[in-house]
Amino acid sequence: MTMVAILSGAGVSTDSGIPDYRGPKGLWRQDPEAERLVTYGPYMADPEIRRRSWRMRLDGPALSAEPNAAHHAVAAYERTSGNALRVITQNVDGLHQAAGLPERKVLELHGSARSVVCTGCHARSSMAEALDRVRAGEPDPACRACGGILKPATVMFGQRLDPVVLGNAMSIAKATEVFVAVGSSLQVQPAASLAGIAADHGARLIIVNAEPTPYDPMADEVVREPIGTALPALLDRLR
Repeated sequence: MTMVAILSGAGVSTDSGIPDYRGPKGLWRQDPEAERLVTYGPYMADPEIRRRSWRMRLDGPALSAEPNAAHHAVAAYERTSGNALRVITQNVDGLHQAAGLPERKVLELHGSARSVVCTGCHARSSMAEALDRVRAGEPDPACRACGGILKPATVMFGQRLDPVVLGNAMSIAKATEVFVAVGSSLQVQPAASLAGIAADHGARLIIVNAEPTPYDPMADEVVREPIGTALPALLDRLR
């Protein structure tokens, strides 16, 4: 049995209609102002930012996105390969789980957009319920329990990653025999450092991404083909 870890970035979900962030058609390149909608300071301070953020989620493609070939390939690999697989994802869309990957196999570094959390009392509820309230005429829904500001249960810019989640990710990177970084620019720290940690601890490092990454020189293999075909083919080779 081989231990395989996959770090999945935004590029994994682009075939599901969710744009990445830093690619040629990435969200930040198309609309630089969009970054403010997911930055903690402005979000907490400005009701208009929050209203725009909720509207962006309501109107955006993530709400109706379905798993694509890459997500299904990862789930199938977990079911049939006989190898020990863990997925560390920078994505918040839940599409790995929607494809059938067990929740216990997925480590969501940046949280989950499937839930919302109150910044006051920390109560959690579903994103679907919050968006239903936006549809019904509440442009900036507040916590039903305490009236506090609601935000997606994701790590916004300006927030730190959960140290327990990050520690678990680092432990996986140190222990794995194969580390596949797929659909990630490997520019956002500390997530990007996981590739280097894995390589430093003896893992075979494979990078699948449309554009060069800072960790390409460390990689044992770099794949520039479309993820929807490249990742299933790679996982077939890793059986």
